[in-house]
Amino acid sequence: MKVLFFGDVFARPGREALKVGMSRLIPEHQVDFVVVNGENCAHGNGILPDMAQELLDNGVDVITTGNHAWDQRQIIPYMGTSTRVLRPANYPDSPGFRAPGRGSTVVESRRRPGLRLAVIQVMGRVFMDALDCPFRVAEAEVNRLDDLGIQCILIDFHGEASSEKQAFAHYMDGKASAVVGTHSHVQTADERILPGGTAAITDVGMCGCFDSVIGVKKEISIQKFLTKRPIRYEPAEGPGGYGAVIVDIDESTGRARSILRLRDPLAAPG
Repeated sequence: MKVLFFGDVFARPGREALKVGMSRLIPEHQVDFVVVNGENCAHGNGILPDMAQELLDNGVDVITTGNHAWDQRQIIPYMGTSTRVLRPANYPDSPGFRAPGRGSTVVESRRRPGLRLAVIQVMGRVFMDALDCPFRVAEAEVNRLDDLGIQCILIDFHGEASSEKQAFAHYMDGKASAVVGTHSHVQTADERILPGGTAAITDVGMCGCFDSVIGVKKEISIQKFLTKRPIRYEPAEGPGGYGAVIVDIDESTGRARSILRLRDPLAAPG
C-alpha cells in the first residue's frame, strides 16, 4: 500500500500546487491513498466547506487540519457530518463539551477496493494550546483500531516543537505505520524507518508559494518582526510548490517498507 501525504496547503498557490502534485505523483507512484493537511486552504486561515468538498471530489481521501481547524466557522457543521475531514483527536472530550467532528477515520481505497487505511490526527502541546495528552490519546485510538483489525495507520502530528514530534514518533514506533509532522511549513530532511517499523518525518513542509515566509508575503512577515506591531498576514503570490511524502506500507503487517520525501518548489502546470 502506498500513501501520499501532502503538507499544509496554504491559500490559492497551495491548492494549485496540490492539484499539480496529485496529477504527477498518483500515476507515477501508483498511490492508493491521498491524505492532505488542509487547515490553511482558505487564504491561509482554515478551510471552507466548498474547498474541502473539492479536494475530496478530486481524489483526496482524508483531510487533516490542526490549530486553524475552526478559523472558518462554516466548516464546523460540515466537519460534524463528514467522515473524511479530521480535527485533532486530543481536543478535550467531556459530556456536553465535545468538539465538533472527529479525530480519526478509516477509509477504503477508491483505487483498490477492499484496501483500508486509518488516519489519526493529534496536536502537540509545546508552544500550542493546552489540549489533552496527544501521546495517550493516540495510543488509545491505535488500540481501538487494532481491536477492529486495522493494521495500516497513519498519524498526522500537528506540532510546533521538533523535540515533541520526534518523541511522539518514537513513542508510537511499532504501533502505527507512519507518523508525519505538520504545522511548521518547513520540510525536514529526517525521513526514516524507526526500529519498530514506523515511518517518520518531523515535518512534511507545505504546499504554497515557496518565495515567502511559511506561505506569507515576505515583506509583511519582516515588518512584523521589525516593528512588533500586529499586522495582518497576507498569502504570498506566485507559483506554488509542494512538500509531500510517500509511505509504502506492508498491508499484511502494517509496518512501513519505505518513506520517500518529495519537494518541488515550482509545481506549476507545464
